Amino acid sequence: MVFALVVLAQCGLIANPGYLSHDELQWAAFAGGDGPLPWVSWSAVGVFQYRPLTFNLWLWLSRQLFVHPFALHAVLVVWGAINAAMTCALARRFGASPRAAVCGALLFALGPYATYVHGWVATIADLAWLSCALLIGLLVRDARRSWQAALNAGALTLVGLLAKEAAIAIPALLALAWWFDGRTRNWRAATLSSSLVAALYLLIRTGPLLHAAREGAYYTPGLQNIGMRWLEYQLFALLPQKLEVATTFVGVGGSVIAAALLWGALVWVLMRTSAALAGIFLLGGIAALLPVLLLGASANQYAYGFAAITSIVIAATWAPATSLGRAAIAMVAVVTLWHGVNVMRELRHAGQLQAVFSPALADVALHRADTLRLRVLRPSDTWIYARLTHAIPRYDGIVIGDRIRLVDGNADADYAVRNDGSLVRLR
Repeated sequence: MVFALVVLAQCGLIANPGYLSHDELQWAAFAGGDGPLPWVSWSAVGVFQYRPLTFNLWLWLSRQLFVHPFALHAVLVVWGAINAAMTCALARRFGASPRAAVCGALLFALGPYATYVHGWVATIADLAWLSCALLIGLLVRDARRSWQAALNAGALTLVGLLAKEAAIAIPALLALAWWFDGRTRNWRAATLSSSLVAALYLLIRTGPLLHAAREGAYYTPGLQNIGMRWLEYQLFALLPQKLEVATTFVGVGGSVIAAALLWGALVWVLMRTSAALAGIFLLGGIAALLPVLLLGASANQYAYGFAAITSIVIAATWAPATSLGRAAIAMVAVVTLWHGVNVMRELRHAGQLQAVFSPALADVALHRADTLRLRVLRPSDTWIYARLTHAIPRYDGIVIGDRIRLVDGNADADYAVRNDGSLVRLR
């Protein structure tokens, strides 16, 4: 049921005719051509982003489906719907009623964090590592023997780490499950097994993670970032006018205060209902976000696991909550779902522009070898074109490279970008 409802509700993401950012265009260029795919090495553990499972899957999907955006977006939405269904099942394992578990899973899948992940092809890694974490939870809870729990947890933690470094959060999440769910032998065995895999991973990868070359200062860790990152991730879902969590405190005024009050009301409800649930929400959120709280900037996809934990906690809180508490939860849910709708709308808008702009740009670039200066007629869309022209090697086989420069309204330009993404020659 959850699976079908999520796919139905996110048909808007599936029907997106284009893509959001340079990542999709770059990987399509890497995967293009008729020759063999340039597979990413499974043994290159010294690079900063060691994600062979994700990158090889992305290459293959780009080769097969990039020219069919609906199909590629459908893969992500279906994958996200599977994660939502597993979230629902896990909430049921932790005592939520069937109806509350379904509603909680829908709140997760249709909220701003998951909508962004399900709608942006560059988030395959996040879909993968959370799938591993959720599957571990289900298998460990149902395992008949502790050795089965340990084997499943260790194997799936390894798979998650091959998808993304964020899977290093899995042992911490299992430790919390052990603490708050009766401290059973299954959870203990799973925690130890997962921790062993994570420790071996860090033994091999700590040097590259700290010192390897990286793109952008936002990947540079710093203890001073923890407080701001944590606060951004807590409040973003309750700021429905925002597309990306990195802009949480940019130009919002009193809406941040309103979001903080609503977040505080949710924590108050959790504490009044169950200290354990409040602890899972706060500590589980920290555990899920632990790998990214040190970074110089936040990103929506980093909170995908946090959103899943929040939905499970809310589902488990609904039945024992008071009427006032349920009213507060309902208000949080309405704002969060409204935010998810807005994110879906923005992703579709960007995709519609890309579907027109990139082919038009490639057509112009085919007939000119000099630098192309573009003026965006609708300034609010400039950020979209900045992404769609950033370090794109080729588009549809036509060289783009560093030949594109966006200029402001007062500078000379060769072409103007119309409101629908098409180009008109100016000189």
